[in-house]
Amino acid sequence: MYTDLTMNTISSVLGMNIFARFEEGGFMGMTMIFICLILAVFFSIRAFSYLKKDIGKFNKFLKLTNQIALLALVISVANSLFGLISAFDALEATGGAEPAIIAGGVKITLLSPLFGFIVLILGRLSTFILTWLSEAE
Repeated sequence: MYTDLTMNTISSVLGMNIFARFEEGGFMGMTMIFICLILAVFFSIRAFSYLKKDIGKFNKFLKLTNQIALLALVISVANSLFGLISAFDALEATGGAEPAIIAGGVKITLLSPLFGFIVLILGRLSTFILTWLSEAE
């Protein structure tokens, strides 16, 4: 029951097509967040490969996973702020807008931090699991 509600909420927030939401969030910033996601997955896999072999390299890749996930969040917040500044500049230049247009702009501005938080959560979750596995050894 709770899982269905959560999945429905996530589906309604992200929409049916996640790639359309990705484009709405701004190409440059969202691409940088996606690159951070790929790097976080890569560093997590590398950390897992050194789990039983070399604890020094394991800790190095674990830290890199945390840092790149946090970088994704920082990039997403910066992208959101740049979007808000440009939206307010356009709003100031035109002298005002309808509330529906402003609400649509705020929705688009919040997409970037949403994806940044997703990358951060995935990175921290992989760090938690890898740390748990290393302590189980």
